[in-house]
Amino acid sequence: MNSYILVAIGGAIGAMMRFGVSEFLENEPFPQATLLVNLIGSFLIGVCFAATAQSSLGFEASLFLITGILGAFTTMSAFSLETIQLIEQNLWSSVVPYVLITMLCCPLMALIGLKLGGNILPS
Repeated sequence: MNSYILVAIGGAIGAMMRFGVSEFLENEPFPQATLLVNLIGSFLIGVCFAATAQSSLGFEASLFLITGILGAFTTMSAFSLETIQLIEQNLWSSVVPYVLITMLCCPLMALIGLKLGGNILPS
């Protein structure tokens, strides 16, 4: 099957799963739904990546599960896996800036986008 179709179908499933968790768990006053999907997604991407590395999970299945479902379910899972891979490769000069920039700049960029969007988009 076409790789893009696999990712698209998996992405639709992951997005619906994310929405379902958000609907089931209210995000007030603590964003428990986001925390839950990030924790579950990070765990599952580790399991799927290990299965891929051991050839238990084929390329198409990994596209469907890792890139599609888990990619749409949470992007924290990709961040978590990439951080672990950098640590395993002993690339600390990359780990520290990657983690710090991601954790500090991504919320900052969201804030900037929110403020810009509020000024640009009509009410």
